[in-house]
Amino acid sequence: MTEQYTAPASVRVRAGDLGRRLALRRTGLGLTREETAARAGMATSYLRHLEEHAEAAPNADTLLRLAGALRTTVAELTGGNAERPPGQGRAVRGAGLDRLDADECWALLGTHAVGRIAVPTVDGPAIVPVNYSVVDGCIVFRTEPHATPARAAGRRVAFEIDRIDEAFSRGWSVLVRGTARAVTDPDEVRRLTERAHGEPWAGGQRPLWLRIDATGISGRRITV
Repeated sequence: MTEQYTAPASVRVRAGDLGRRLALRRTGLGLTREETAARAGMATSYLRHLEEHAEAAPNADTLLRLAGALRTTVAELTGGNAERPPGQGRAVRGAGLDRLDADECWALLGTHAVGRIAVPTVDGPAIVPVNYSVVDGCIVFRTEPHATPARAAGRRVAFEIDRIDEAFSRGWSVLVRGTARAVTDPDEVRRLTERAHGEPWAGGQRPLWLRIDATGISGRRITV
């Protein structure tokens, strides 16, 4: 007799969370709805319903099949791990680190929109998150003139992004070193405004554009 799975309270779905997490995970894997539905053994129309309707309430079996199709866990899909710091999962036996070449690093930089910049200050290095884009081989972001990231202008800085996959104990990181400068030319400001994607999550005007001209880039990936 097969034991029936019941999702614990820590992974119960809050209204609207599941659809967003499903769509993000699916697109992150480069899967269409049709491909994902086929993997999970369900109709594409039902998967669309789950992604687009906040009131959708799939049962535990459906969640398990979706987690398998998207190579993750029920807890990840339902936000049960949202407040847990990444990297607390168990390491896989035989795991190792592979170095990434420059092309792989730039490709990964292009997939993300939030990174951490290490800025030298009078009190020592400060590391803060920023929303960024990659434009013409440079890392660009907006900030307020008196905010911590603005102190990077004219300085040597480090910029880092990473991805931790708790479900499969895998991950990678990319580190960029370079010089940051404030963008003051009106034409360049206009070009960055047109080509950079997204808006700063912190809100506000944030009129100061900074760009990091990379002098070195490196990365590592956990492999099994």
